[in-house]
Amino acid sequence: MTTDSITSPVKANQLGKQVDGPDGRLTILEDVTLQLAPGEVTAIQGASGSGKSTLLGLLAGLDDATSSEIHLFGHSLTGMNEDARAGLRAGRVGFVFQSFQLLTGMTALENVMLPLELSGHANTAAEATDALNQVGLSQRLDHYPGQLSGGEQQRVAIARAFAAKPQLLFADEPTGSLDQITGNIIIDLLFKMREQTGTALLLVTHDQGLAARCDHRLLLEAGRLKSGA
Repeated sequence: MTTDSITSPVKANQLGKQVDGPDGRLTILEDVTLQLAPGEVTAIQGASGSGKSTLLGLLAGLDDATSSEIHLFGHSLTGMNEDARAGLRAGRVGFVFQSFQLLTGMTALENVMLPLELSGHANTAAEATDALNQVGLSQRLDHYPGQLSGGEQQRVAIARAFAAKPQLLFADEPTGSLDQITGNIIIDLLFKMREQTGTALLLVTHDQGLAARCDHRLLLEAGRLKSGA
């Protein structure tokens, strides 16, 4: 992972995150340095509480680091307000979460259309329909999340994440709430969509099968990046 900050989708150098707790200052992340190249897939692994999800949130500009300069698409996040960060992510960054994060009052089609609309796409219904077709949900367009299985909901989430053909996708335990068979289907789908779009993926996962398919594997232990593969 040696591309420069202008071409790298995301880069951080000596990143740190501390918070105040009842027993004083708590270090969540310390001296974390990483850099992604366009189109590559990186897995971040580690025990619960090692800081993996926190790291993803910082790199995506969803939270502020205590130290480090994070570059997203060559732009420093330092000093950017929330609106500016959201504008930088719009149409360029996708997210997939363990808990799916679908809007329950919207159909599958509407869930996928929403980020396309927010990023200014003109033909949102057609693009969302195409994305749902690609994940095998052409018969579920008008179904609400509560009418879908867990695997189907994650398919909607993947369609939503890839619909705008983002340059970078963050996935936090994308198979964590699924059984092994369904999880393997979701893994195959993630890599299929990545191959079609050229999107760089940064994944937090406990799934060894998923991690083994990635270009790089990084290990977080007690907030420090210990090793990679």
